[in-house]
Amino acid sequence: MKRAPGHDGPSQAPALPRPARGLVIAGWVLLAVTIATDFTINPRVTLSPALGTAPVLASIGTRRARVPLLTGLIALLLVVPLAYNDVNVPFITHLTAALTVLAITCISTANVVLVATRERELLRSRSVATAAQQALLRPAPERVGGLRVAVRYVAAAADARVGGDLYEVLETPFGVRLLIGDVRGKGLGAVETAADVLGTFREAAQVEARLDAVAGRLDATVRRRGIGEEFVTAALLGVPRSGGRAELVNCGHLPPLVRSGGTVTAIEARAEGTDPPLALRELVGGGPYHPDAFPFHKGDLLLLYTDGVTEARDASGRFYPLERRFAALTESAPGALADRLLADLLTYTGGELADDAALLVIRREQNE
Repeated sequence: MKRAPGHDGPSQAPALPRPARGLVIAGWVLLAVTIATDFTINPRVTLSPALGTAPVLASIGTRRARVPLLTGLIALLLVVPLAYNDVNVPFITHLTAALTVLAITCISTANVVLVATRERELLRSRSVATAAQQALLRPAPERVGGLRVAVRYVAAAADARVGGDLYEVLETPFGVRLLIGDVRGKGLGAVETAADVLGTFREAAQVEARLDAVAGRLDATVRRRGIGEEFVTAALLGVPRSGGRAELVNCGHLPPLVRSGGTVTAIEARAEGTDPPLALRELVGGGPYHPDAFPFHKGDLLLLYTDGVTEARDASGRFYPLERRFAALTESAPGALADRLLADLLTYTGGELADDAALLVIRREQNE
């Protein structure tokens, strides 16, 4: 639970990296040596101003305001025995040292309060955005229209902003229709755009006979928002009940991957190029989106994904090789395959992602 607002910040602070922790320890050691030296050197010299570093050191890595405050008060009290020890040092010097320690204590305490308050505000904002995003991304059906489906969505690292990944799986009069997309931008604005796109798709997919017409409706929805340079990359797929070829409208999104008989194929754009992202169609002269048909047989696996997967990097900065990993895995059940891919992705990146990532795995079970 979050702590009630007050002078103290959240009880938990991010752990200090090892190099920073070492530097803080070195700072405490140097301060202790300095004060010990002051008690043994010439009484005409004082090192008491060094006590001003104590509240600063105490404030590093804590979100409790009382930590630098109490440390500073202890440092202030130490000025007194140092003053008695350094009897030949002018009183004004000791007074200046005491005032310096007091001022730095106030500044360090105020800084901890400020950081803790901002972290609470950021956490609250992210929690609202995350809740809104999770409410929009409804669980996909495991079986629908002769398909087995699995969706895996993982939020980015705790210090990253919420993204605008979106997906949907619908059974319609025209077969199963699927959507995966990514809103340009982060935070609540991206979630609001995703909500508009999903709402339009859920309605248009049920009434528009042509998949390119659905894409046109989505494009108009994003354009109507009229917020800066906002756009959405999206891939729309239609899988007919008749057992025919699947259909794809790619609006500037990453190409879907199909695994058939151990071979992985990227469903690339036509010779004239991929359609632009939603809201950018008018920049290339307008007109309709262009559907592409591709083979999707019984037993084939189809993988849709967002750039949080392909742009994930390992410790050396290399991108995650999704196509190669997808081909190497032996799982054929969508749920098991999605779990393995996600576990492999997190292992590759060291357990954290810089951006939200979504995986949508579909297996064609039968040709109705």
